Amino acid sequence: MKICGIEIKGTEAVICLLSYQDGLFTIPDCRVRKVDFSKENKTSDIRYFQSTFAKLTEDYKINKVIIKERPLKGKFAGGGLGFKMESAIQLISSLNVELMSATALKESLKRNPVTVSFGETGLKIFQQNAFEIAYAAHMNEVYGSGE
Repeated sequence: MKICGIEIKGTEAVICLLSYQDGLFTIPDCRVRKVDFSKENKTSDIRYFQSTFAKLTEDYKINKVIIKERPLKGKFAGGGLGFKMESAIQLISSLNVELMSATALKESLKRNPVTVSFGETGLKIFQQNAFEIAYAAHMNEVYGSGE
């Protein structure tokens, strides 16, 4: 199974592809590390972002997309454009999209810690959260979410 972990930061969807098969993880090469959203906030920009993301997931044969959930209010609340990006991804009919809360992410990583240091993955440091989301989603698929 191939999962795309996403962390939405500002006007960027930071991504990490992670594949799990026969007990082994692989990080497939990907042509992008993040998908940008225009700050102009036009309908055409939303459609372009959505079609770009849909094409990416189609090209890399992504089975599931996991987005790190952001609070709706409070100090760490997500911005309006970020929620538009999230909904644009969720509305791609060919995708299986789920949200993962920060609490669920922490619990999953506690139950199933990552066995290699992040530096050994070859990913950029800004992709660490997206990697952890994809990893936790795989662990929840294999071992259950613990709920």
